[in-house]
Amino acid sequence: MTRGLHAPMTTAQLDVTVPAVILKLDRNALHHGGLGAIRSLGRLGVPVYGVHEDRLAPAAGSRYLHDRWIWRPDAEDAERVRAGLGRLAERIGRPAVLIPTDDASAIFLAEHGTDLRRWFLFPDPPSGLPRRLAGKYTLYQRCRELGVPCVAAALPGSLTDAEEFADRLGFPLVAKLATPWRSGRAKGLRSTSVLRSRDELARSWRACADSECGTLMLQDYIPPHHQRQAQDYFFHGYCDAQSRCRPGFVGIKERSYPAHAGLTSLGRWVDHPGLHRRATELVARLGFRGIVDLDYRLDPRDGQYKLLDFNPRLGAQFRLFQDNAGVDVVVAAHLDLTGRAVPQGSPHFGRSFLVENYDPIAALAYRHCGLGLRSWVTSLRRADELAWFARDDLAPFGLMCLRMGWRAMTRPGQKWTRT
Repeated sequence: MTRGLHAPMTTAQLDVTVPAVILKLDRNALHHGGLGAIRSLGRLGVPVYGVHEDRLAPAAGSRYLHDRWIWRPDAEDAERVRAGLGRLAERIGRPAVLIPTDDASAIFLAEHGTDLRRWFLFPDPPSGLPRRLAGKYTLYQRCRELGVPCVAAALPGSLTDAEEFADRLGFPLVAKLATPWRSGRAKGLRSTSVLRSRDELARSWRACADSECGTLMLQDYIPPHHQRQAQDYFFHGYCDAQSRCRPGFVGIKERSYPAHAGLTSLGRWVDHPGLHRRATELVARLGFRGIVDLDYRLDPRDGQYKLLDFNPRLGAQFRLFQDNAGVDVVVAAHLDLTGRAVPQGSPHFGRSFLVENYDPIAALAYRHCGLGLRSWVTSLRRADELAWFARDDLAPFGLMCLRMGWRAMTRPGQKWTRT
């Protein structure tokens, strides 16, 4: 079982005199995407600075960090975030590439980042675009404007309106927080969940109304084509100043947590030229610039790939995609933002990525799809890249295990992740 690829990238290609800052404003210590970014650049000799909510965050233990910035700002307090990044820039003492890993940081940089460009290098998308794309209902509206296949959705103004939408489409329905970057304020709510009855709809509506997490959006549920056949896909890419995706990759979700509605717990790199073309054409039409993560689902009712989510930032499973030139989307961003050429490598179709803390939980839900213990163990042993474990960087895996164990003991009935 391999644990990542040994990249042929050299310091002659990558400017290791330019540090990188891995920015995260969401208070989710078990976010493995940031750790992947730290390892991608740190292994190549780039000085990496990580922003963490506390010193025991698993990613803060990586040996590939040059320095740690322990910080818990309110993402909606733009002045405080700007001032904090200014202090971090003074600490670094030279320009640095800035990599946003969550919606809040991507939106902040697009809308309030102008003054930070004297210290940091980061893409420059149209200022309101990341917020509109990250918003679930505003994305739906944009898809309708562009004629992009998407799933029927509504933003009900009351529980009565929500029940009328449910009566028209029928259950199950998908419920999403319309502004997921505020989901940290919602108690007992995931940013995405499947509702199977009017009682579940009413509970979710009231929980959202009683919190400060924004509005609940309802979406048509795409039924599985076959219980054993995956139909959820994702696209990761880096878009340059001309909105050209270089590189871009397509993967498929073998398993997710929660099942069929959440984050990728087991993903595989696939050859899908049609979906690759659709995704790259979409980001070009939008004029998007930077790292992007799109989610699609194949709808068996009409054979179309429906866009479910447009994340204007790094996707947590991006380390699945590293070509034989050693390039993933984070390396591509650093190369492009420092004026270096991005080499074009060959893909590793079939390569797999597994998230150790969520896939065992997800596997329990996939038993009704025919997943047995032996099949699950085989998929674990054959995974090419793990989210947390790496032989050259063991501390994050140990810290992740400690945090998961503590959660299991202190909050046994609580949902563990926002999706």
